[in-house]
Amino acid sequence: MRFEGTENYVATPDLMLAVNAAIRLQRPLLIKGEPGTGKTMLAEEVAQSLGLPLVQWHIKSTTKAQQGLYEYDAVSRLRDSQLGDDRVKDIDHYIVRGVLWQAFEAETQTVVLIDEIDKADVEFPNDLLRELDRMEFHVYETRKTVQARHRPIVFITSNNEKELPDAFLRRCFFHYIKFPDHETMQRIVDVHFPGIREALLKEALDVFFGLRNIPGLKKKPSTSELIDWLKLLVAEDIPPEVLRSHDNKVVVPPLVGALLKNEQDVHLFERLAMMARQNR
Repeated sequence: MRFEGTENYVATPDLMLAVNAAIRLQRPLLIKGEPGTGKTMLAEEVAQSLGLPLVQWHIKSTTKAQQGLYEYDAVSRLRDSQLGDDRVKDIDHYIVRGVLWQAFEAETQTVVLIDEIDKADVEFPNDLLRELDRMEFHVYETRKTVQARHRPIVFITSNNEKELPDAFLRRCFFHYIKFPDHETMQRIVDVHFPGIREALLKEALDVFFGLRNIPGLKKKPSTSELIDWLKLLVAEDIPPEVLRSHDNKVVVPPLVGALLKNEQDVHLFERLAMMARQNR
């Protein structure tokens, strides 16, 4: 069982090596990288490539680790007991199975995505150490232990908003997705826009990487934002030369709002562009 990329996802050799290493070691693959570099999509494409079902757990700031295992709906049980419902005798009716429970009980091996783990409370990763390590957990209300039938392939993504505990990191195989270089980015664009004009793509990539290289930018444009921008350029049939206009009235490229997402960065780019034209 090896991942070698897909038609819809351009995986670099080091990324494919990391995925296959995590599968061989049977450890979660912790993926970090800039937002928009395809961390979430990686799990989806690996599942598709290997022909395995995907179970996704998208983490929020309020998410608790227990929710990934199960939740006991005590309120519903109390309500049913007041109504005289016979189901209250069976506590299983009030156990809501979480993502990990679903993956553990699946008939075949699954791919589990724990997305943006750094959004949760700092104790969240530690609360999952035993479950991810031993692939089992105890249901206290029913006094049963749930064990994984097949050890799932676990992907964990992080945007580096919080530091993860050392004990958690020791149990993971780590890979940082580097931002694509010019050549890799062109391959990524070719997947989304196979018939795009070469002249337009060349100018767009020059503008895109030029924006990313601006010192002091609060938020550098990401791969997903480049794809959105190109989609708009193609839809509006923007000619390539407009992206490199010498008209002093044109301060920024058209539709640049797809790339720059705050006014400080727009103003910074406007000033730099104007200074460059004045120095010609």
